[in-house]
Amino acid sequence: MSGAEPRPTSIAIVGAAGRMGRALLAASADPRAPCRAVAALVTADSPAAGTATGVADLRFTTDLAAALWSCQVVVEFTTPRTTTVLAARCAEIGRPLLSGTTGLDAAAQAALDAAASRVAVLHSPNMALGVAVLAALVESAARALPDFAAVLDETHHVHKKDAPSGTALRLAEAVVAGRGGATPPIRSERRGEVIGDHRVTLAGPGESLELTHRASDRAVFAVGALRAAAWLADRPAGRYRMAEVLGIR
Repeated sequence: MSGAEPRPTSIAIVGAAGRMGRALLAASADPRAPCRAVAALVTADSPAAGTATGVADLRFTTDLAAALWSCQVVVEFTTPRTTTVLAARCAEIGRPLLSGTTGLDAAAQAALDAAASRVAVLHSPNMALGVAVLAALVESAARALPDFAAVLDETHHVHKKDAPSGTALRLAEAVVAGRGGATPPIRSERRGEVIGDHRVTLAGPGESLELTHRASDRAVFAVGALRAAAWLADRPAGRYRMAEVLGIR
């Protein structure tokens, strides 16, 4: 007789009324999801505050303290300033933190590092599982083809504030990790409602190699985030990457 199914990891979503927050709520409502949302946090001035999230009887709330105490893992897609504050709060009460906020400044990165001395912290500008694999492939390709010229192209919707994207910067890091040297050029485009396209081109004499990831549904980021949150729940304090969630380095 097989054992009982594992209970889903309870998460508090901070920034729950945003694009990614709503995608996370929808994904967590799937009975097969590895996580379930127990709190949906918004700012005090949010029009969504107090309204139904559309997931069971869960409502958007502004009570951060109650939300953090109610969950096993905190998942946030907000702003660098909020990330800075939230990292300190998670460290105080001992809650792992999964952050998908992009455009982090030095203060936010320092706050995540400080929190990681007390709780498990994973920050990724792109939670898609395919992007984690892409970064590993890019690093491997750059190492194998050190003399090929590298360039990155990324396209996102017109609402995206940071350029280049956090994902493009992560892929640029992968190139440098593979071969050393300077950061490769990144060409950014903001067009229509494109969810996210990233391409790394390595060009040599008479040939070129292109490694590409295209997101056609925002749900892929939510699915990856839920998988990462469930994985993070039992980890000791430290900084982690999506590659480790997938068992790749």
